[in-house]
Amino acid sequence: MLRDTRRGRIIQKIKRGRTNPGQAAKPLETGMSGLIPKQFIVDLIDRADVVEIVGRRVQLKKAGREFKACCPFHDEKTPSFTVSPAKGFYHCFGCGAHGNALDFLMEYDHMEFVEAVESLAQTMGVEVPREESQRPARSYDALFELVGRVSGYFQAELKSHAAAVDYLKARGIDGATAKRFGLGFAPAGWSNVLDKFGTSREAIDRLLAAGLIIRKDNGKHYDRFRERLMFPIRDSRGRTIGFGGRVLGKEEPKYLNSPETVLFHKGRELYGLYEARQALRSIDRLIIVEGYMDVVGLARHGIDFATATLGTATTDEHLNRLFRMCDEVFFCFDGDRAGRAAAWKALENALPQVREGRQIRFVFLPEGEDPDSFVQTNGPDGFMTALEHALPLSDFLIEELSSQVDMDSVDGRARLAELAKPLIARIPPGVYRELLTGQLAESVGLAAEKLDAMIGTVKPARTGRERTPATRLRPRATGSAGGKPSIVRRAITLIVHHPQAAEQVDIEKLAGVSKPGSELLHDLIETIQSEPNMSTAGLLERFRNDEEGQHLGKLAVAELPETEDFDAAAELADCVTQLALAARREKIDFLIEKQRLGELLAAERDELRELTRGSGTDG
Repeated sequence: MLRDTRRGRIIQKIKRGRTNPGQAAKPLETGMSGLIPKQFIVDLIDRADVVEIVGRRVQLKKAGREFKACCPFHDEKTPSFTVSPAKGFYHCFGCGAHGNALDFLMEYDHMEFVEAVESLAQTMGVEVPREESQRPARSYDALFELVGRVSGYFQAELKSHAAAVDYLKARGIDGATAKRFGLGFAPAGWSNVLDKFGTSREAIDRLLAAGLIIRKDNGKHYDRFRERLMFPIRDSRGRTIGFGGRVLGKEEPKYLNSPETVLFHKGRELYGLYEARQALRSIDRLIIVEGYMDVVGLARHGIDFATATLGTATTDEHLNRLFRMCDEVFFCFDGDRAGRAAAWKALENALPQVREGRQIRFVFLPEGEDPDSFVQTNGPDGFMTALEHALPLSDFLIEELSSQVDMDSVDGRARLAELAKPLIARIPPGVYRELLTGQLAESVGLAAEKLDAMIGTVKPARTGRERTPATRLRPRATGSAGGKPSIVRRAITLIVHHPQAAEQVDIEKLAGVSKPGSELLHDLIETIQSEPNMSTAGLLERFRNDEEGQHLGKLAVAELPETEDFDAAAELADCVTQLALAARREKIDFLIEKQRLGELLAAERDELRELTRGSGTDG
């Protein structure tokens, strides 16, 4: 009865969008015109035929209960890419790529999450529902429309300002390239945009929200961009979300960017990425340069895979977006002191993204040259040659640190190792880190095993955005010296591979269990029992935005040995029973110890008597 009541509460929570497992059923704010309900996305995943979605883009061959192919995300001759229709999941044993139908669309077609949801829904012939936010309504569609109109205004103004046109011609930018990138001009004057588009109180509010005008202390407004060459910044769908403005003379600042708005986030967006995706069907590498004009200038010479950050250092989110599209990223900087300092900052930020299968390289141009001027002087072949001679991240790291010490002395080499240790510690464990450690060990004349042991004791410096994994996230292996996984981990793995196994589990048995990972186990069982017939893909989708999601994804691709008489439901029930018995034994031991110390309360004495009844333990 208790179980039914609790289950009823969980179901009601889900219907109201307030489940405990990561708040998984909340509407997901993934669209500017409204919220996409999380439940719709999970149902979409469960209904999607991942074999059909993948098979439209990759030639699959039947292999038992699964399908196989050569991985579309890395070069290979022997197929290691599998698609499981039962799980609704794909996985490559070569490069580690994995996920559901949405993940595949994002990876293969270079889509953003919302795009993938809309594309999958269209394929399945269903309409994406939208829910209104509880916050004060603001029409994002209206904002997009307004910013697009302002961009059109700037483009029209460019044609009538000879100085701006002459500047572009002097920089080698032709009309076709200017049109492709939507280049424009903000004329002189304090209220051109304000007068043309701020015709009402509501319109003024939208101009403020889009960062196109600024409010003065006296309540009056003026244009943010004045007498500047304008570079529209576009999102993945080609919508203008902000601007970068460049002065034609020597005024300061040289570049002025839109502020952070509801549409524009500097730490996420990259200038030129939309244009690169439009120009190239397949992207095998991308360059990060420092300026808008560098991106445009390279494109003018047929180098269409350049992007630029927007007045900020390269972030994890930037690199995540780029590595979703390709496996090789170049940083291109001036060869002067400032350029190398910027390159080093980029290296530090990139370390957590480094792993096997990904390449990060650094290009240093001659002092006084930027990518735009270099390609004009040396042509596209000269620039491509510079890319071919780019420094791998490992070489740049060791080279830069070596320049700070005396490599001819023992003390200097020891200092090099000390400088490198916290940097290498930030790289995720794996083949790349091992190889870099070996390269560094060779440089300092130390055995790789010894250096690796030293690095393993160093905790990487934490950034403000990093969080310590929660205890519910990773149930640790316990017990045997052979590394036998814990019962909790085994139970979670069984659920991820066979969600239906959890439908009949007596969840009340877990009430007294407090082992690492038990909270996650409890949440998984609740989620499945409230929504029976959920697939592996649907279950993982519920935890997409939670800390647990990445860990669950790893368990989903791990092999689960199964014999002919394997019964996932029975094994899961046994795991839960073992956990309940262990929790009971721990409680009994605790109460007995309190009794020995004379601290046992009357209620606890009754509890001990009840727990030991029939257990063979003297209470």
